[in-house]
Amino acid sequence: MILREKAKCEINSSQHVKSFLFLLFILFIPAFLSLKASEAAEISAKAAIVVESASEEILFAKNPDLKLPPASTTKVITVMVALDTLSPDELVTVSRKASETPSVPPRLREGEKVSVKNLLHFALIRSINGAAVALAEAAAGSEDAFVPLMNKKAASLGALNTQFINASGLPGKGQHTTARDLAKILKEALTYPLISGILDTKVASLEVDGKSVILTNTNYLLWADEDHLGGKTGYTRAARHCFVGASEKEDGVLIIALLGDKTRDRLWTDAEKLLAQDFEKGKIIIDAEKAAYKKVTRRKAVHRSKVKKSRTKSL
Repeated sequence: MILREKAKCEINSSQHVKSFLFLLFILFIPAFLSLKASEAAEISAKAAIVVESASEEILFAKNPDLKLPPASTTKVITVMVALDTLSPDELVTVSRKASETPSVPPRLREGEKVSVKNLLHFALIRSINGAAVALAEAAAGSEDAFVPLMNKKAASLGALNTQFINASGLPGKGQHTTARDLAKILKEALTYPLISGILDTKVASLEVDGKSVILTNTNYLLWADEDHLGGKTGYTRAARHCFVGASEKEDGVLIIALLGDKTRDRLWTDAEKLLAQDFEKGKIIIDAEKAAYKKVTRRKAVHRSKVKKSRTKSL
């Protein structure tokens, strides 16, 4: 009888210990998650993602499936679809619509004959909207006919939360993407040698219809990070500042996408911050509340042993 009572006491004691430990576990979970959420909140972009390209492992994400305007990051898929149809050396006559499409300089003039390769440089390096329209018209006959090809391409890459309504990324109802989808699109674009080469170019010197044109890339990371492989910027009032790019780090190629950042300075701060982290392997992150990365002292990019090709081109 005494032994039975003693056994009951031991069981009750064990249950109390387990209950106490479980209570401690429950109490510490919110603190852990709030800490990780605060780290995610340091990224000011509305949505962001970091993906290891080869494994497709998500290393960091903040609202990765939030649908947002893509701005000129749209041009990454535009140039892929164009190259699926057109030869790089093919000459394209610039239409009135292409010449009149709102854009930053240099503007294309109606009637100019520009090679597909040069139009790719205009679209990717300086984000010229008219170049995107000219490529669309050359590939499909009109921009309206080209857009379904863009959406078909996006769907084939698994970018199922993306919809395009034009080739340039100018704002319009129904045009949206996500950080996750944008990373998938860039990964595919980097398999096109011509596209990856242009994205990696700091300055290009072109000959267009007998004129010399110098294009300086809008991608700041080409100057700031020697391991950067290239990327595409974007901005409209609705989209704010956007970027998708890739850098080759010690553990492989990292693809980052940021949408809806407040300023261009904040965009580059966020991009550099994400690329400077040592991420915890094996932890797939699906939302801001669970975003987790190990903070490290800021370090310079580790240069690759191979000699990097010149990022200045003459064409």
